[in-house]
Amino acid sequence: MMSLLDQISERLEGLNKSERKVADVILADPKAATRMSISSLATASSVSEPTVNRFCRNFETSGFPDFKIQLAQSLATGTPYVSRNVEQDDSTEEYTDKIFTSTIAAMENARKQINTTAIERAVDFLIQAKQISFFGLGASGPVAMDAQHKFFRFNLPVTAYDDVLMMRMVAAAAHTGDVIVAVSYTGRTREMVEIARIARANGATVIGITAEGSPLAEASSVYLSFPTPEDTEKYMPMTSRIVQLILVDVLATGVTLRRGVDFQAHLKKIKDSLKDTRIPDNGNA
Repeated sequence: MMSLLDQISERLEGLNKSERKVADVILADPKAATRMSISSLATASSVSEPTVNRFCRNFETSGFPDFKIQLAQSLATGTPYVSRNVEQDDSTEEYTDKIFTSTIAAMENARKQINTTAIERAVDFLIQAKQISFFGLGASGPVAMDAQHKFFRFNLPVTAYDDVLMMRMVAAAAHTGDVIVAVSYTGRTREMVEIARIARANGATVIGITAEGSPLAEASSVYLSFPTPEDTEKYMPMTSRIVQLILVDVLATGVTLRRGVDFQAHLKKIKDSLKDTRIPDNGNA
């Protein structure tokens, strides 16, 4: 179950202007918010007390006192995902800490909520694939390239694409037994959704690494979602990209384990091929 702070962070972009002001004050310093009165929170947010009450009830609490109790419990149950946007006047120490803290919290939040049944289904598809293609646009492009680097070791034809036209042609040429892994934080990029539909219409399996309830999730055979709220209208994707990379590692590990102990010798041979390319580190390498 999502903590109260996680819920506020996830629903941040859907709040109205007044409610967003309340959320921003709470997320900026949740611990301080647990010590505020309703009037002090209203003042700090530049809204009325009824607005604060309405905000609290939107998160299924009976009112401000109940909201504060749940907020305190949220702080006590682990690292919250706190939306701490970098500000223009942040010092080096401040923006560095914000990025590290948000990333760590996002990984922990994703770990708690990831659907392992969906991971198992995705691994089932990957282990039976005739060939695998990884698709990613924009900031998701490097994630697709990283996936190719991980999966080529499995003795399967593996490619990665970050060009829309190439993706479209690959999807159009796909057959039953082909697996396409489509990576998209929002899952709302029109081209990616259309490509997923084309691939499935031709018999391919589509694994989405994307947002819950997104058009891409609906167009996929199976999808892995990750709750990492980011305002991609204003900021470049940060934490979401890290979680995407972790999910690629999870899938690669799942495929490795399914291949069994005998496959380890093949992986070792690839690893050993790199030894002569490295400069020894004082005799320890």
